[in-house]
Amino acid sequence: MTDAIRSKFETAGQDHLFQFWHKLSSSEQDALVSQLKSIDVDRVNKIYAKAVQSEKEGTSAASDGIEPLPENAFETIVNAPEKEAEWRKVGIKAVAAGQVGVLLMAGGQGTRLGSSAPKGCYDIGLPSHKSLFQYQAERIARLQVVAEELEGMKKGSVEIPWYVMTSGPTRPETEQFFKKNNYFGLKSTNVIFFEQGTLPCLTFDGKIILETPSRVAVAPDGNGGLYAALRTPLSSNPTLTVLSDLSKRNILYVHAYCVDNCLVRVADPVFLGYCIQKQSACAAKVVRKQSPTESVGVVAVRDHRFSVVEYSEISKEQAERRNSKTGELAFRAANIANHFYTTRFLHSVESFEDQMAFHIARKKIPHISMESGQLVKPTKPNGMKLELFVFDVFPFTQDFNVLEVERQEEFSPLKNAAGTGSDDPDTSRNDLLSQQKRFLVRAGAEVVEGVQIEVSPSVSYAGEGLEAVRGKKFTRSGIAESVIALDALM
Repeated sequence: MTDAIRSKFETAGQDHLFQFWHKLSSSEQDALVSQLKSIDVDRVNKIYAKAVQSEKEGTSAASDGIEPLPENAFETIVNAPEKEAEWRKVGIKAVAAGQVGVLLMAGGQGTRLGSSAPKGCYDIGLPSHKSLFQYQAERIARLQVVAEELEGMKKGSVEIPWYVMTSGPTRPETEQFFKKNNYFGLKSTNVIFFEQGTLPCLTFDGKIILETPSRVAVAPDGNGGLYAALRTPLSSNPTLTVLSDLSKRNILYVHAYCVDNCLVRVADPVFLGYCIQKQSACAAKVVRKQSPTESVGVVAVRDHRFSVVEYSEISKEQAERRNSKTGELAFRAANIANHFYTTRFLHSVESFEDQMAFHIARKKIPHISMESGQLVKPTKPNGMKLELFVFDVFPFTQDFNVLEVERQEEFSPLKNAAGTGSDDPDTSRNDLLSQQKRFLVRAGAEVVEGVQIEVSPSVSYAGEGLEAVRGKKFTRSGIAESVIALDALM
């Protein structure tokens, strides 16, 4: 077996990985061979070549061939309550029929937040001290109840499976966190963990980097690794993959999102209804770009194909361009990594996956010197990590649509350390509590200035179910885990 593996890597031009073979112990040799067996070296070489070529072409293309979204692929619910209500009904029916599943991209650690734990475990400082995972779980649980009530179904009959994608480093702690908290009230059989893949780190000329004499340096393959991970056997049941489990459960529609958005509407029936009505194979939820200079990627059309265009790829003139009818920015659809797919589309990704180019991230990668055999900790980028982005599938779908939603209602990302003043725990907490105040006010209540009330997702998914507060005045801050508990805050 060792000879076969060695021959394969020699043929691929990666035989330097065996340079220290004779110095390794038998257990170290076994560890290296075991890791190399899991690496498709020919695929790695192809990914590297395509990434380098794509980067060159992208640089030369600059902002050429970029156009705004066509009108027939774009809708907004901003100031459109009739559309929103119509789509919600369609989405609720799909949820009630057991046709909806959720994909959560939760592979990141809270390193920038000063935490080594998975980001979903993070407490943004709410009065309840609930984690991001708990908030999202409770939204799923509440939506199941809402669908049952609106469709006149038996209690406990609606289930939304939640597929949680972790990375290697975050998986054990993520699973332990869910078990410790009893899956936050969800059925454990409906919370399915799976892991995104990794790729070897490479030198700038495409050579695989050794982290130690007996171990290859690897890195997660980006949130776009989601698609390949859907085909990987589940560790909990190797006879299943996420894709086969979706099919087994007769899931037709999937909502996918990133863990760090505290305002995310998990399995949002409005978004689902819009996509179902439009017969979308793939779709993106977006928010309105705040200004021409906001540093955010936008969903647009590049070379006649749907794409996410980074702010650095759009010229000043394009960024400032206005729609002649509405006066809005022509490139206003800010990407928030919030997507819809049909299960059928997710099955089809494998057929075009090798056409998607990975993106190059130049990094300082500790490595073993091929000359001295000593560990080197570089002070400047010496290699690359290759990543696929979750939106890299957009150019490969014809039935693609975009829905614009209110930023203040649905998007508050957690990216930076506390005190940064932007996209940090403070802004996340304030945005969430401000939204919950709006829920109460819209339901007809008065909330005294300065009072902060945390309305649990178990009470209201998106402002519904609060009829009992009409005409009431809230004078005390606190936490409401039930409608009855709100009475104590008056």
